[in-house]
Amino acid sequence: MHRYFTDQRHEALRQRVRNFAESEVRPRIAEMEASRTVCHDLSRRIARQGWIGATVHRAYGGMGAGHVAKTLIIEELSRVSAAMGAMVQASQLGVAKIVHFGSEEQKKTWLPAIASGDCLPTIAVTEPQSGGHVLGMASTAVRDGDDYVLNGRKSYVGNSHVGDLHGVVARTGEGSAGLSAFLVESGTPGFRVGPQRPAMGLHGFSFGELFFDNCRVPAANLLGREGDGLAVAYSSSVLYGRPNLTAVSLGIHQAVLDETSAFCAERQRYGKPLADLANIKLKLGRIQSRLLLARLSAYHAVHLLDQGLPCDAELMNAKLVNVESALESARDAMDIHAASALFTDRPIERFLRDAHHIFAPAGTSDVQLLRLGELALGRAKGEWSSRLSELLRLEPSEWPEDDHDGPATDAPDGTPVDEERATVPGQRTAPARQRSWFARLE
Repeated sequence: MHRYFTDQRHEALRQRVRNFAESEVRPRIAEMEASRTVCHDLSRRIARQGWIGATVHRAYGGMGAGHVAKTLIIEELSRVSAAMGAMVQASQLGVAKIVHFGSEEQKKTWLPAIASGDCLPTIAVTEPQSGGHVLGMASTAVRDGDDYVLNGRKSYVGNSHVGDLHGVVARTGEGSAGLSAFLVESGTPGFRVGPQRPAMGLHGFSFGELFFDNCRVPAANLLGREGDGLAVAYSSSVLYGRPNLTAVSLGIHQAVLDETSAFCAERQRYGKPLADLANIKLKLGRIQSRLLLARLSAYHAVHLLDQGLPCDAELMNAKLVNVESALESARDAMDIHAASALFTDRPIERFLRDAHHIFAPAGTSDVQLLRLGELALGRAKGEWSSRLSELLRLEPSEWPEDDHDGPATDAPDGTPVDEERATVPGQRTAPARQRSWFARLE
């Protein structure tokens, strides 16, 4: 095993993502920063690498590579562009609701398209008036024959302007059991996306508003059962949202260290490199120390996810540690760069702006601390990582040693797979009993 719970297959994947980010993403950063709008074509190009399907079972055309692999994909993209890392994490967040609560028919219909990059999913929970108070939402879904009619408004929806399939949580009744989740296609009558608003950072990524005006969706698009909406929202946030955002922060943090170390080596003061000054070494040492701790917490938490072990606390702590330490290190980097950090020809100011965007989603640092405090007092209300462990565990069958190339005959639950609907043509789609996706990197 390599450092931080990865092996050779993970590191081969990391190199592939890093090469792509350097060659395909970095040249587009200046354009994205100047336009400050969503980058549609680059988002699609990244999606078609197959990385959105990192945790999608191979029976549905996904990588079946697990949460450690998902984390390093997001980290490497975010190291170059946090906006594109955020795009991938938001799409992978959108995968969670289908993996955890989708019917077999829904999985066969949507997961192959998501894994191939032909469909970008989102999840829409937050509303302008209720914010992080999920039970305070006002959007409604009313049953009408074989349909539900949705009305309301969602805000801060990641990938709002590039999403094809929105997972919408709306109120179907009273109280905590009165929330339900639905799959809404972007072209559905009565659905529209609000105008993109300029934001402080993550230029190239969109997180906007969705509007539903008598938007009629088939009852077959209900995720799980009526009343499962709160579980859909919370499990997606805890098990995918927090580790995904942790990975974005980690990528930013690594970029901060790389850029600042290079600056200190090339910049001259008093006839010698800036890096030779003791106070600069101390600041660089703090950045390095924070990064080591942040990386360990991030990969340890998702390693536990892949093992199917209880880890809600580790996921919360990883998000807390990574967000706060990335912000602190970005501020230290601003201090080291001094006035030169204020100009956009250097990326330090971008790193700081982007890092602030990761603070609120999936719970601010105060929220993580409150939940960790409840754990310390023995008042935790159960763990999503335990409840859904069977769906989270990276199965040994996903890492086969044989080279059998027979067709996929069964879905993970043992039901026959309709090959015409469960696979998407392309180099990343492989039968469930073929060698693991990772094996093709070796």
